[in-house]
Amino acid sequence: MTQVVITGTGLFTPAHSIDNDALVASFNAWVEAENARHAEAIAAGEREPLAPSSSEFIVKASGIHSRHVLDAEGILDPERMRPRLRERGNDEPSIQCEMGLDAARQALDAAGVAGADIDLVIVGCSNLERPYPAVAVELQAALGAGGYAFDMNVACSSATFAIETAANAIRAGNATRALVVNPEICSAHLNFRDRDSHFIFGDACTAIVLERDDLATAEARFAILGTRLVTRFSNAIRNNSGFLNRVTDADPLAADKLFVQEGRRVFKEVCPLVAALIGEHLASLGLCGDDLARLWLHQANRHMNDLIARRVLGHEPSPEQAPIILDRYANTSSAGSIIAFHLHHDDLAAGDTGVICSFGAGYSAGSVVVRRAQ
Repeated sequence: MTQVVITGTGLFTPAHSIDNDALVASFNAWVEAENARHAEAIAAGEREPLAPSSSEFIVKASGIHSRHVLDAEGILDPERMRPRLRERGNDEPSIQCEMGLDAARQALDAAGVAGADIDLVIVGCSNLERPYPAVAVELQAALGAGGYAFDMNVACSSATFAIETAANAIRAGNATRALVVNPEICSAHLNFRDRDSHFIFGDACTAIVLERDDLATAEARFAILGTRLVTRFSNAIRNNSGFLNRVTDADPLAADKLFVQEGRRVFKEVCPLVAALIGEHLASLGLCGDDLARLWLHQANRHMNDLIARRVLGHEPSPEQAPIILDRYANTSSAGSIIAFHLHHDDLAAGDTGVICSFGAGYSAGSVVVRRAQ
């Protein structure tokens, strides 16, 4: 069977960063104004006052200290509380294409290949800025890549699902080199007026080059030993924004048109699902937790990552074994596990094995077992 290797990764990080204190100050200013506006109803017992947030609450709930975003000013404006991004003309590069180009060029440089050497481009993310033409096809053209390209959405698992799709295409002979890009603008679908989730997300874009091992020239390469995916329907994480909203006369500004979740339920249901997926996947390859040098997990919540890592490894993970990047990037949806891989793989030695794992809405989860080849 054709051996597929990961030979390059890239990361686009937005210039703007918001720490918890700044985010809380904006949220609490809005809360204070709302409570003042509804003071009579609150005093009459007809309305519950909104509760303020705090940096301590955010860190305790998630482990997040700050996040990168495409626009901080609009988010921190209590009158707006959402990013302010300029609408692009049809002849201008789209925002996600620009993010993708930055990350893709880094990945291509690391792999030692040119855009023209790529014959499959997959853009996978939680939210695409338009239905068509595909952002992937736009990115394909911008890179001068050949072959074919398409978009896909499996929410936070989009990267691992795309990696399996790309690896299978290479094994089948339908592509020789593939580029997987994950441009996540999570700040655009986050309700910054919801105390339970206003701190969760950040923006970022990752890129990964996959190719046939016999064609690879990169010094560092990771062989894909296997991939495994699972989905299970759940409404615990949901976003009801869609093209039918205008014909169902739904309120486009309703809370359910943004990210909503039942956090405790997600924790209880997703953690065992993911731990079982990784454990069973390792067993199918004749491996176990003791064989892993690293776990690059989806970066949604520190408590989830710690619990999953303990179940897979059988002991408390060290920072090196299960690196955390959500403290400064927050949840970047499908990009999270790839950011962790991008920033924490150079120190592994030949023969070291690790797992890239994502999980999220759907539910969906993906496991990619890799081994450093050289």
